[in-house]
Amino acid sequence: MKEELFWEIIGHLAWDHAGDDEAVLQPAVDRLSGLSVAEIVAFADILAERLFALDTREHCRAGYRGELDPDNGDDYISADDFLYLRCAVVANGQDMYEAVLRNPEKMLHGLEFEALLGLPERAYEDKTGQDFDHLSPVSYESFSNEAGWKPTLSTQAGRFTGDNVPLFNRRPT
Repeated sequence: MKEELFWEIIGHLAWDHAGDDEAVLQPAVDRLSGLSVAEIVAFADILAERLFALDTREHCRAGYRGELDPDNGDDYISADDFLYLRCAVVANGQDMYEAVLRNPEKMLHGLEFEALLGLPERAYEDKTGQDFDHLSPVSYESFSNEAGWKPTLSTQAGRFTGDNVPLFNRRPT
């Protein structure tokens, strides 16, 4: 799938239905389900790559500015909340995504769009009538981008770092 088509599908999100995630997604689901199975899988992989690219300490710092510090191992940062915040960035389109990717200080605050994660699954199921059983080569789960979570000089271990914390809620130190 070409990058342009990925963003065109994202552009089909119907924000005039904000508050009803299913209705927001439906036009994008319809567009994606009209493509081949290979294109649906490619969409899922590109989505995972875009979310992975935003999974950095600096994006997290900007997204929770004034609330939580990703360098403080005693500050709890929900892996799910940070993922859903990154979904909101992607769901706001290519211009927003590229601006935030280039400059983490432009990271959104207080928004989430978890429903975006279900877009390829819904399109696949509409297309085939089967469950979507695909694992992208890159994980979009929070804290999985090791290069993006390299410790800084001020990074401190704490209650939410280390081997005693479940993998996808464990921040690197």
